[in-house]
Amino acid sequence: MTITQLHYVLAVAEYKNFTLAAEKCFVTQPTLSMQIQKLEDELDILIFDRSKKPIQLTEIGAKIVNQAKNIVNEAGRIKDIVEQQKGYIGGEFKVGIIPTVMPTLLPMFLNTFITKYPKVNLIIEENTTEDIIIKLKNGHLDCAIAATPLNEENLKEIVLYYEPFVAYIPNAVELNKKEIEISDLDLDTILLLQDGHCFRNSILNLCKNNSSLNQSHFQIESGSFETLIKLADEGLGVTLLPYLHTQDLNEANKSKLRDFKNPKPAREVSLLYPKNELKIHIIDALRNTISGIVRGAIAFNDVEIISPK
Repeated sequence: MTITQLHYVLAVAEYKNFTLAAEKCFVTQPTLSMQIQKLEDELDILIFDRSKKPIQLTEIGAKIVNQAKNIVNEAGRIKDIVEQQKGYIGGEFKVGIIPTVMPTLLPMFLNTFITKYPKVNLIIEENTTEDIIIKLKNGHLDCAIAATPLNEENLKEIVLYYEPFVAYIPNAVELNKKEIEISDLDLDTILLLQDGHCFRNSILNLCKNNSSLNQSHFQIESGSFETLIKLADEGLGVTLLPYLHTQDLNEANKSKLRDFKNPKPAREVSLLYPKNELKIHIIDALRNTISGIVRGAIAFNDVEIISPK
């Protein structure tokens, strides 16, 4: 039994296809199949039921896959321990970031991080929260930045900052208020992001606290905050924005913003990673870099965290 064979088993278990698994492992399909067959012969069992399409794990195969994940992860710790001992911070590191955080947070810390840690090959992907959870659990991401709490088993969350919601109201002057409550808004006219965005879910959860909310009122949806702002300016409603998204607005649009009263509804933005993550020294470096920069740009404590789930 070898670590390589276990890698191949995990790939087939994930992709349910020998050819695709071989491509992901950068080997030929016959090589991968032969190594898995050798492992099955050694153990005198079948890991996969090849008669089914897509390929399925046998009952014993599912147990072997669970154990294989632990073995592969623990084997990877050997290199990780050596690198930490040497103080080496480098290598490939994959990070997923949700779309409503990516455009504001990434420009704030990326240049500082790559300058300070030039040996880290940072690979950044924009993913929905759902995709992030799957990729973290399958080992396709080393860590991620997303709205929390998610309370996912085997994933650890470290809070980076709290980001309040800010109302964008074209006729804000008519409210004659510097700070508002959710009850001050016409819930029939709130413009939302499309399905798949956790910020949308947070807004729905916030508005559920108001007894007048009717989900059927939410008809206009978009994929970006910029579009929602333009729709609001056209008189089609109001919208809510994360605090950092309001910082680059022009002065005319900033005059249409209204903060909520304390405790301000807010989202919790955290660094997520598997509890058995190997590259913890890089995660610590990323967390320290982001926290040091964000601390000067956003500091709110009297907030009410609105769940993204």
